[in-house]
Amino acid sequence: MLSPQLSIVIPVRNEIVLLGEMLEHYRDLASCPAQVELLFVDGESRDGSHEYLQDRGFRVLSSTPGRARQMNAGAAAAKGKMLLFLHADTVLPETAVPALLNIARSSTLWGRFDVIVEGTGVMFSIIGAMMNLRSRLSGVATGDMGMFVRRELFLQLGGFPDLPLMEDIALSKILRRQARPHCLKPPLTTSGRRWQQRGIWRTIFLMWRLRFYYFIGVSPARLAEWYR
Repeated sequence: MLSPQLSIVIPVRNEIVLLGEMLEHYRDLASCPAQVELLFVDGESRDGSHEYLQDRGFRVLSSTPGRARQMNAGAAAAKGKMLLFLHADTVLPETAVPALLNIARSSTLWGRFDVIVEGTGVMFSIIGAMMNLRSRLSGVATGDMGMFVRRELFLQLGGFPDLPLMEDIALSKILRRQARPHCLKPPLTTSGRRWQQRGIWRTIFLMWRLRFYYFIGVSPARLAEWYR
């Protein structure tokens, strides 16, 4: 049996309500099992997320909590040439899987998607546009941009650094030494729920503050406490 070209890794923890909303999208992602494998990695959910996915025929792995640990566990079990790390609340455009399969057959090392932040009001469009611009200028991708990377390179570099926060930025900086990220279009759509729950401006200032303190050397453990 041939190995898949693409492995999609989705970390989950206590997301049963969201999983129900996203179920058909996940089925679409898993519709070409010969070329694409879909791996959920559950971080000790207490709301039945693991059982919900398993009962509906999805492959679910178990891991200790922590996005970096969960994604690394998924990558360790994956068979695809290219790994795509996807947040549970993110919807890929219809062209994404064919584009990623082509990427897997090319020499591209890693990359990300442009992003649209879902929400009502012009501020969500501005947030998405600023995220895309920041990534283009810095060569750094965040997890809600659908980071993808060649599995061989990912394993060679040791995967995501085991950090409680900023693991995506840390890996991006390591990958940036190999190549600038390849940007795929059209954009994916990610949920604006964290901005809606905490308040748009409060969330924007919080994220700027966290990135600034990370840049000057504050430990990710301390930043994770502030984020929570």
